[in-house]
Amino acid sequence: MTAPLKAIDGNDLTELMSSLASRARDAAQALALASAEQKNKALDAIERAIRANADAILAANAEDVTEARAAGATAAFIDRLTLTQSRIDVMADGVATVRAIEDPIGVVTERWQRPNGMTIERVRVPLGVIAVIFESRPNVAADAGVLCLKSGNAVILRGGSDSFRSCRAIHDCLVQGLREAGLPEAAITLVPTRDRAAVGLLLTGLGGAIDVIVPRGGKSLVARVEAEARVPVFAHLEGVNHVYVDQAANLEMAKSIVLNAKMRRPGVCGAAETLLVDCKGAPTLLKPLIEMLLDAGCEVRGDDSVQRTDARVKPASDEDWDTEYEAAIIAARVVGGLDEAIAHIHDHGSHHTDAIVTEDQAAAGKFLNEVDSAIVLHNASTQFADGGEFGFGAEIGIATGRFHARGPVGAEQLTSFKYRVHGTGQTRP
Repeated sequence: MTAPLKAIDGNDLTELMSSLASRARDAAQALALASAEQKNKALDAIERAIRANADAILAANAEDVTEARAAGATAAFIDRLTLTQSRIDVMADGVATVRAIEDPIGVVTERWQRPNGMTIERVRVPLGVIAVIFESRPNVAADAGVLCLKSGNAVILRGGSDSFRSCRAIHDCLVQGLREAGLPEAAITLVPTRDRAAVGLLLTGLGGAIDVIVPRGGKSLVARVEAEARVPVFAHLEGVNHVYVDQAANLEMAKSIVLNAKMRRPGVCGAAETLLVDCKGAPTLLKPLIEMLLDAGCEVRGDDSVQRTDARVKPASDEDWDTEYEAAIIAARVVGGLDEAIAHIHDHGSHHTDAIVTEDQAAAGKFLNEVDSAIVLHNASTQFADGGEFGFGAEIGIATGRFHARGPVGAEQLTSFKYRVHGTGQTRP
C-alpha cells in the first residue's frame, strides 16, 4: 500500500503551491535553453523508467481503481482510470515517438528581408510554465510531462483525486528521467495533495508564475477553469461527436466505422455520441446500423424513424442531442440530407470531432469544409481524435477553441514565437 494521504491546511497549501510555482518558473528558464540532445536524453530515460516500473505503476493504479469502485464510480469512469500492461506499453511508446519528433524550439518558421536591409525571423519559443488540470486518466501525467519537456516548458500537473496514486507512480518515472539528464526536477511537478483548493490556487496564476492552463476533464471542470482562470486557457470542451452516414455510404464500411466510433472505448472524448443517417439512404442503411449497435450492447435513443426499426430503441429526448454520454449509449436520428446533418452538428455539436461516411467525394468535401470542428473525418472513425494517432506521440488534450491551438495539442502547439531582427546599423528616420 502507498503512504496515507494527509490533508494540508489553507495557509500551508498556499505556501506549498507558491513554492511549487516558483521552482517551476526557475526550471522553465533552464529548460528553455536546454539542448535537443539533453531533452531527448531525459525522454529516453523516462521511457526506460516507465517500462521498468510497470509493476509499481499497476499496483498503485489497482489501489485507485479499488477505491473508485467502492465509491460507486461508473463503468466508463473505471475504464478511463484503469491502466493495463498494454496501456503502459502504449504510454512508453508515446514517449519514444515524442523523442523522435523534431525539436520545435528554435525553429525559424518564417524569414524575410525589409527594403532597409534588416532581416526579420519568426522563431518558436516555449510558452513558459503550463498548469495541466486533469481528471481520472492517469496517462495524462505522462503525456503532458513529456510533451512539455520536449517543447521546453515546465509543467505543474494536478491530476484527479481518483488517480492520485497512479499519477505519483508515473511522476516518479518522469523525475527519474529529468535527473538522469541533469535537468531540474521541478520541470515536471506533480501537486502532492488531493485538496481541491489547489485547483483554485492554480487558476489564480500564482502571482504570474503560470503562463497557460490546460483543463482536461469533464464539462464542469472546464467550465470552472474558463470562468475563474486569470491566465490564458486552452479549452478542451466535451466531445459531443457525430457520425453522419450519407446516402452514398458503403454499408459495410459504415457499420465498421459506427461500431468502432461508439464502442471501441465509449468513455473517451473521441467516442461518437450521435448517429445521423441520410433519409435517402435510410431504407437500406438505417436498420442494419441500429441492429448492429443494439446487438453490441449499445443503448440507442432515437427519433420516430429510428424507433420504428427496432422495438429495443428508446425514444430520444431533446437533451439527448446535446449529451456526451461517455457510455455505451448513442442518440440516432434520420436527417433530410447533408445540409440538415451539417445544421444539426452546428446546433448540437461541441466543435470537437465529427465524421462523414460516404463514397460521394463532393458530399465529403462539403462536409469537411463546412463542419466547424477541430477534427473532421471522411470515412474514418472519430476515435482517431488522438494526438498519438496524429503522429504527435501524445497529447495534452483536444483544443476545441480557436485561440492559439486547435485539435490535438502536441509539442509544437505548446510553443509561441518571437521575432529576431538582424540589422547592419539601421536607424529609423
